[in-house]
Amino acid sequence: MTTPTWGEPAGPLTSAEFRAAAQAIMANIEQVIEGKSATVRLALAVLIAEGHLLIEDVPGVGKTKLAKALARSIDCSVRRIQFTPDLLPSDVTGVSVYNQETRDFEFKPGAVFANLVVGDEINRASPKTQSALLECMEERQVTVDGTTYELQAPFMVVATQNPIEMEGTYPLPEAQRDRFTARIAMGYPDPRAELAMLSGHGDHDPLNDLRAVADAALVRRLIETARAVHAADAVQQYAIALVTATREAPEIRLGASPRSTLQLLRTAKAVAALEGRDYVLPDDLQALAVPVLAHRIIPTADAQLNRRTTDAIVAEIVHRLPLPHARNPYDTRDGRASYESRGR
Repeated sequence: MTTPTWGEPAGPLTSAEFRAAAQAIMANIEQVIEGKSATVRLALAVLIAEGHLLIEDVPGVGKTKLAKALARSIDCSVRRIQFTPDLLPSDVTGVSVYNQETRDFEFKPGAVFANLVVGDEINRASPKTQSALLECMEERQVTVDGTTYELQAPFMVVATQNPIEMEGTYPLPEAQRDRFTARIAMGYPDPRAELAMLSGHGDHDPLNDLRAVADAALVRRLIETARAVHAADAVQQYAIALVTATREAPEIRLGASPRSTLQLLRTAKAVAALEGRDYVLPDDLQALAVPVLAHRIIPTADAQLNRRTTDAIVAEIVHRLPLPHARNPYDTRDGRASYESRGR
C-alpha cells in the first residue's frame, strides 16, 4: 500500500492509494479528536463528496476543533470566519475598493476565498450575512459588482452552531440548511476518550503539533476517484424512495429537496470508496439518511408538540421503507453483479 506523493498528475487513485490517503487524514485528525472515529469519517466523506458540513452541538465538545483539525490535515488554503451580528456580507465575499494610484476599483477577496472555510457560530450572523454564502456553497463562485470570481477547488464550508443558547441568534433558513450536505453532532466523549483527552491535552494543545498529510491536488484525486464509484439503478431508485418518503410522511410539513437526493448519493459513493468498495450498497444510504436528510426537513406542528425530532422521523422512515430487493444479496458483499443482475 503506497501513499500518493504530492505533485502527481491528476487522475483517479487505485483502491489501495485511496484508502492509504484517507486513513492518513483520519488518523491525523484523531490525534486531536478523541474517540470520534465515525464523526471524523463522515466529515472526510463530505469533503470527498464535494459537500459542506454543519456541526451542531452544545459548547465545549470540539466542534471548532474538528473543523480546524480537518483543515490543518490538508495543506490547502484555510480561512476562519467568526460569525457575529455585526459581520457584513462583504467581509465574507469581498469588496471592490478604489485604488488612488490606478484610479480604478480593484477587488479585495473576502474570507470565502479559500479551499476550506471554517464558519464558527454561523447562526449568530444576520440573515443578510448568512445569505452571502448561498452562491459560493452551491456554485463555487462569488459575484461582486457584476463580476463573477471562481473559487478554488476543492472548496468546503465547515460551519458550527450551538442549538442551546438561541438568544441573539438567527436560525438558518431552509435555503441555507439545504446547501449543507450533512449535519453532525459531536456528542460527549465516553469516559475512556475523555481520560485520554486529559492526558493528551492537559499540558499543550495537540492541534498546534498537527502537520498536513495531504494537499489540494491529492484531495482532488480523492474526489475524482469517489465520483467513479458505481451506483446500480436499484440503489439510485432506493435513494429516490428515501427522499420521496420524507415528502409524503404525515409528520413532515416540508420534505427533502432533489438536491438532497444528489448529495445523498454522492456521499454514499465517498463512504463506499472509504470502505474499499467501487460500488454503493443500500446500507450506505441507510447509514447516511439521518445526517444528510434530517436537517433539511420541517416537522408539522403536531410532531413538534409531541417532541418528535427530525432525526427520529428520518430513522423511522429508513426502518419502515423496504429495500429494493431481498436483503441477503447486499450482505454478502459479492460486488455489483449481485444486485445489478437482479435489477434487470
